[in-house]
Amino acid sequence: MFGIHDLWLFVVACVLLNITPGPDTAYIVGRGVQFGWRGGVAAAFGISAGCLVHVFAAAIGLSAVLAASSTAFLAVKLIGAGYLLYVGVKMILSRPSGEVAEPDAKPVMSLHQVFGQGALTNALNPKVALFFLAFLPQFVNAAAPSKPLAFIVLGMIFITTGTLWGLGVAAFAAKAAGRVRRSGRAMRWINRALGVVFIGMGIRVAMAEAR
Repeated sequence: MFGIHDLWLFVVACVLLNITPGPDTAYIVGRGVQFGWRGGVAAAFGISAGCLVHVFAAAIGLSAVLAASSTAFLAVKLIGAGYLLYVGVKMILSRPSGEVAEPDAKPVMSLHQVFGQGALTNALNPKVALFFLAFLPQFVNAAAPSKPLAFIVLGMIFITTGTLWGLGVAAFAAKAAGRVRRSGRAMRWINRALGVVFIGMGIRVAMAEAR
């Protein structure tokens, strides 16, 4: 169907890849602890939205352009790395509102910002684009009637499994974080930890090479 083969193997691979701890999971956990269930959900959907960009890019061939053009890859790489480093430094230097003993204090980020940050983190990472370009074709028949459609179907399966996992992580983080959210010091260290994760991602993206 759709020119896809070994679908069961693809689903298993998706599950294993999505549950492997990494920066995305750390981001969902951090936002779930900071802002509760809604924050974790916004982070999970933001990350999925960023992946969706790469799925459609792979389907229409933009990822192939990144793989073939060193100039295009370098441009996207530098933009993505710069954004990640900026977010990381901003997190480390931020002072969460939880440090101030005001029950009505507004959160330092809106849910829209949490979503947008997660989406941009993935959308501006050229290595994610190349991952989809390398991974999805392994399960598409050479004689598929519509390769773009097959790419999109496989990508949506990957994103669906990842989103379900992210929602589970968000629920766990929010449930375990009641006391943490009442501690300004704990919130500050969570921000710092997330900042280090983003800076590390930025450095990895900056050092990435097109293959």
